[in-house]
Amino acid sequence: MFFIKSNGIQLNEDIRDNQVRLIGSDGVQLGIYSAKDALSLANGKGLDLVKIAPMANPPVCKIMDYSKYCFEQAKREKEAKKNQKTFSVKEIQLSIRIETNDFNTKLNHALKFLKGGDKVKVSLRFRGREITRPELGLEMMKRFSDGCEELAVIEKQAKLDGRNIIMVLAPKASK
Repeated sequence: MFFIKSNGIQLNEDIRDNQVRLIGSDGVQLGIYSAKDALSLANGKGLDLVKIAPMANPPVCKIMDYSKYCFEQAKREKEAKKNQKTFSVKEIQLSIRIETNDFNTKLNHALKFLKGGDKVKVSLRFRGREITRPELGLEMMKRFSDGCEELAVIEKQAKLDGRNIIMVLAPKASK
């Protein structure tokens, strides 16, 4: 039985194919060799024989330093992860009957979240018979987005969803 590494790559003695297409450590194609000959060639250079294209006919193997290859791959993944921009979503809940001071407090919280680079999900829940007046809710959302317009762009417009109106604000791109 042959051994496959955790990432699915076969190396050295694990390669059981009769013939393989061999690529040298410098990237030059060396031709078709038997697996034993390719392995002895790799061992002669003090490197590993790695199967890089198992579905090809014949499978493609490359002579390389496998531990150095793994290290460089991990380094590339770490660099890509570092360059990713992550957003967290903060939620602010409103109601139709909110008082002016409460509204201003929630608006200030939203502005603080936007300055911190977070997205803000603004939700307004209708209670009881308030659902018969959705235009009041949309007006409240418009007022909220107008208060945030210098720091935010509307990513998702205010939309009635059941008994809720939901809107998503994203921070403006900094220059």
